Amino acid sequence: MKLLRYGALGAEKPGMLDASGRVRDLSHVVDDIGGAALLPEALKKLQEIDVDTLPLVEGTPQKDLRLGACVAGIGKFICIGLNYADHAEEAGMPIPPEPVIFNKWTSSVVGPNDPIQIPRGSVKTDWEVELGVVIGKPGAYIDEADAFDHIAGFCVINDVSEREFQIERAGTWDKGKGCDTFGPTGPWLVTPDELANIDNLDMWLEVDGARQQSGSTATMIYKVPHLIAYCSRFMSLQSGDVISTGTPPGVGMGKSPPRYLRGGETVNLGIAGLGEQSALILP
Repeated sequence: MKLLRYGALGAEKPGMLDASGRVRDLSHVVDDIGGAALLPEALKKLQEIDVDTLPLVEGTPQKDLRLGACVAGIGKFICIGLNYADHAEEAGMPIPPEPVIFNKWTSSVVGPNDPIQIPRGSVKTDWEVELGVVIGKPGAYIDEADAFDHIAGFCVINDVSEREFQIERAGTWDKGKGCDTFGPTGPWLVTPDELANIDNLDMWLEVDGARQQSGSTATMIYKVPHLIAYCSRFMSLQSGDVISTGTPPGVGMGKSPPRYLRGGETVNLGIAGLGEQSALILP
C-alpha cells in the first residue's frame, strides 16, 4: 500500500494511491495516517480494502493536488548521522562506532512539494536525501530480529541542514537540523510488502536539474533493524515516530568548493519505489 495525506496545509485528509496513480479517499475509514492507524492490525484492515471501491479524489497528486507529509502528528523525528560509508569518507570522518543520533523538531515537517525556506542569517543551507522508517507497533528494547514487526512503512525524507548552525555554532547538531520547512516527508508511506529489498534502493537528488547525490542504501553502515533496536534502547518508539536513516555522498558541504542552496532553485529527489519530492527554495 501507498498511504498519503492530501489537501490544503493544516486540513489534510487520509488517502491511498491506486494502481493508476490516483488518490482514493480514506477519510470515512480512518481519521488520519498516523498514530493508531499505523498499528499492525489497523494496516491489515486497510490492506483488505479494495482500493477501487474508495471514492476517487479529483486532481493529480503532486501536480494540482497538494500532498502533505505522509505521516500525521509525528511524535519523534529521529535522525542518524554519518550512516553511509561513502558519505563518511566524503566528510573526512571515521565510521562511527555506534549510530550517531540527533533530532529534527517536528515543526520542521512539511509536504514533499512544499517550499523550503532558507532561515534568516543562513549561508550554508544543504540537502540530504534519506530513507525514512515509520514506526507502527510501539516498543522499547526491541530485538533486532523483531525490528521489522515494528515498521509501518518507509518514505522519502530530505534532511535539510544548515551547516553553519549545525557545526560552527556552539551546541549540538540539532539547531541546524530542525528549522521550519527542513523536514519534507513523503510523498507516500509505502508498506514493507511493496519493497523487495530495502538494502539496495537507488537514491538521488538534483538541484536545478544537476545531479548532486547518487547513491544506494547498500552503503548504509547500520541497517534498519539495527537502528530500530539501537534507538529503542534509549527511548520507547511510538506509532508514528520517524527514523531518518542517513544520506549517501554528494551533499553540498562535501563539494569542492562547497555548494549551498540559494533562493529560486528547485530541489528534486527520490528513492526507488518510494516516490519523489520537488521543492522550490525560498530566500
